[in-house]
Amino acid sequence: MIRLLARIFIRNPHDYTSEQTREGYGILCGAFGIFLNALLFAVKLVFGIMAASVAMTADAMNNLSDAASSLVSLLGFKMSAKKPDTEHPFGHGRIEYISGLIISFLILLMGFELLKTSVSAVINPAPVSGNAASVAVMAASILVKFYIFLYNRSVARKINSVSMEAAAKDSLSDMISTAVVIISIIAAGFTDLPVDGIAGIIVAAFILYTGFDAARETTLPLLGSAPDPQLVKDIEKEVLSHPPIIGIHDMVIHNYGPGKLMVSLHAEVPGDINIFQLHDVIDSTENSISEKFKCSIVIHMDPIDTHNRELQRIKAFINDELQKINPELKAHDIRMVPGTSHTNIIFDILRPYGMSLSDKEIIDMISGRIKARFRNTECVIQIDNPYC
Repeated sequence: MIRLLARIFIRNPHDYTSEQTREGYGILCGAFGIFLNALLFAVKLVFGIMAASVAMTADAMNNLSDAASSLVSLLGFKMSAKKPDTEHPFGHGRIEYISGLIISFLILLMGFELLKTSVSAVINPAPVSGNAASVAVMAASILVKFYIFLYNRSVARKINSVSMEAAAKDSLSDMISTAVVIISIIAAGFTDLPVDGIAGIIVAAFILYTGFDAARETTLPLLGSAPDPQLVKDIEKEVLSHPPIIGIHDMVIHNYGPGKLMVSLHAEVPGDINIFQLHDVIDSTENSISEKFKCSIVIHMDPIDTHNRELQRIKAFINDELQKINPELKAHDIRMVPGTSHTNIIFDILRPYGMSLSDKEIIDMISGRIKARFRNTECVIQIDNPYC
């Protein structure tokens, strides 16, 4: 159904990187989700009241919150597609993450309300008059939720949407919780235990877990999570495919929403090549990265002395010693500035997160080893944190 509707309402349904296509899928899936969840809410509410089932009525209210979540997702896609302006030069893409967070809060709110009602039903149990029709309605709703899960997950992966991924997880949780309600309706005819309230508590637990998991997934990009390691490797490979670039470091990737990345990095180039030629290479590399990865990119050019044998010996020594201290330590921008009384060895060290040694301990260790190996030298060392 979604594929058919996409062909009808979306101009280029297979161009998943296009902002117009992403917006189209977001609005389409949101509107369809509102319709299906509203339908499930109405049917479950009627049968839940008829059966006097707290769990079934609560499951109906859960579908109502899902309809509200679909509305929030729809509005999020619409607002995130707004063009950049003076206050938001990188666009409004992060609104999609905010809409996903709001969906998470709605899921959590429904979970807490259901938990409260279910605990009350356990303390003060009431008879449940479930029947075959109620069970059939709940079973049919599982199939509908499975369909919603499938199209939300499929589209989320195609257009890289955290809000739709959250909606997919919510649908999966709903399937499990509805199955628990079916079991409680059947079990109510064979026992005097408050199975209705117990089932409601189990359903609430599934809903709360889904809400917390969805909230975690949507807050990560808002807080500035690390980029996909494969993306980092692909960008590095593409940059190094443009000679005479011989190395890169200090890559930073800012996420301003799906399909809205800002990349900056330092490219190491031989220092004895014409500056205009190097500038042309950097421009060509920026254009290639921008087109291939659909991002904005700025490349800083770092000239490297590739012919100084003494400097090459120092570089090799520094890298070897850093590997002995910690295999994840890396040095870059290594340069040598000779003076009348001593030679300055200047470089940066990339320090991994979670390393037990302090910045001062790292500097003291490596500078001590350099001075012992190369006489009349002084070290000027800057410690950097990794951004990728």
